[in-house]
Amino acid sequence: MITICTACGTSYDATHGQPAHCNICEDARQFVPASGQQWLSRAQLRATHRNMWQQLEPGLLSVQTVPAFAIDQRAFLLQTRHGNILWDCIAHLDDATETLIQALGGISAIAISHPHYYSTMQDWAAAFDAPIYLHASDSEWIQRASPHIHLWQGEALTLFPEVTLLRLGGHFAGGTVLHWAHQQGVLLSGDIVQVTPGANAVSFMWSYPNMLPLAAASVSDMLARLEPVAYQRLYGAFAGREITADARQRVRSSGEHYLACLQGTPR
Repeated sequence: MITICTACGTSYDATHGQPAHCNICEDARQFVPASGQQWLSRAQLRATHRNMWQQLEPGLLSVQTVPAFAIDQRAFLLQTRHGNILWDCIAHLDDATETLIQALGGISAIAISHPHYYSTMQDWAAAFDAPIYLHASDSEWIQRASPHIHLWQGEALTLFPEVTLLRLGGHFAGGTVLHWAHQQGVLLSGDIVQVTPGANAVSFMWSYPNMLPLAAASVSDMLARLEPVAYQRLYGAFAGREITADARQRVRSSGEHYLACLQGTPR
């Protein structure tokens, strides 16, 4: 039996009873709601929610649960000639989603930016017989074991010839973005690099809900890791949070602005 945290969407094995705590929510980078910890089953989630799809550009689809559930992030289905990749994950996997993805060729690999989006990754992997690639630095946050989980180490992992995972750190030690070397380059950033509401800049945080910033040294390191990467478009974790032109320059200038603010000299 699987139970899902309603605050963050992480799934737990409830075979021996409901968990007393959500380890993800009790960490300072997430939160336990003022109303307390609550759980629901996959059947309960299916009864009240559905998934909504959007094509963002040829070869890139997003999927998001409606009405909003838990953190309310979107996942992405990246279509390549070598197979489809699910980037990040959402808790809700329904029959319609399975049918649509199977019709599009299934899923060859799953990659996730950080533990807040692990959600029900084990169920998605089982449904599509797909490996899950997680950075080993964040392995302590895996709440359900799965034979599909593959831990990778180091700073980069090539999934397919045009698709590379890059460890940036920041929000989590293993914080990862996906680079797709296609038509001037695409970066799928989760909220490791967070697109701001105006969709013309980005920012960086250690804890978003508790508004705790990253240190200047961490942001500088992230910017240095991204500097040699070629990309023009960047898609963040939330609907409407995407930069569709000059993304690399906007990330660079946003990082410089962030560092200036920490130094007391905002532009």
